[in-house]
Amino acid sequence: MSVGGNVHITSAEFLSRIAYSELIMSRISQNLQAVHAAMLQAAQSAARDPDSVRLLAVSKTFDAAAVLDAVRAGQTAFGEIYLQEALDKMAAVAVALQQQQLPLPEWHFIGPIQSNKTRPIAEHFDWVHTVEREKIASRLSEQRLPHLAPLNICLQVNISGESSKSGVAPADVAALAHAVAGMPRLRLRGLMVIPEPVADFNAQRLSFRRLRQLLEDLNKQGCALDTLSMGMSADMTAAIAEGATIVRVGSAIFGQRNQLKQGETA
Repeated sequence: MSVGGNVHITSAEFLSRIAYSELIMSRISQNLQAVHAAMLQAAQSAARDPDSVRLLAVSKTFDAAAVLDAVRAGQTAFGEIYLQEALDKMAAVAVALQQQQLPLPEWHFIGPIQSNKTRPIAEHFDWVHTVEREKIASRLSEQRLPHLAPLNICLQVNISGESSKSGVAPADVAALAHAVAGMPRLRLRGLMVIPEPVADFNAQRLSFRRLRQLLEDLNKQGCALDTLSMGMSADMTAAIAEGATIVRVGSAIFGQRNQLKQGETA
């Protein structure tokens, strides 16, 4: 049997590849169902509408085939950290979905942003969760193409004050928010946090509560924000209890991560 014109494999090998592909797709579909079930339980426990919390599937280091499997299982939004990997993957996913006449997913950039890489982020993504400086926001605003919808922005907050973490200090959030809110071709949506990891549920809630209170304070100042991007696999329940509207989950959906190729950066 010929595959792709030049590669010859036996019928048994071909069927084996199909079975493996179906197995991977089934696993991703089952994992998505499990994550949604956990989100539903967390929302109900917090007396919240389950539809008020969205799942962002963090697909960094996973290939286009994994994303396509998740799309076919109903997932509509994906988060990426490594820019070049993301751009290649997004192009491959777009070609495959257009061939199948399926809608494109929503792409969120959730990695650190270097000044010299803002243009492709502005041109290709729907959301950016990691704005921490006015300079970065200004470049995204200038480089967002006029025919595209406004780029949705979340400000990353260093809620724990960790020196190893990116993010604007809580005391400086208001000034940055008001600056970003006035920039053309951007839509300030809310705040994002990656708090210091702790095992205790109440301690997890405390960090998320502080972020929610920051958002509420900004709204009192007229910012009209609607998004709290907070919570991952280990602390999703606490984040939902404190008002998360987007939770970011990766390995619980796709499995163990592949290693980033040597030399590849965000």
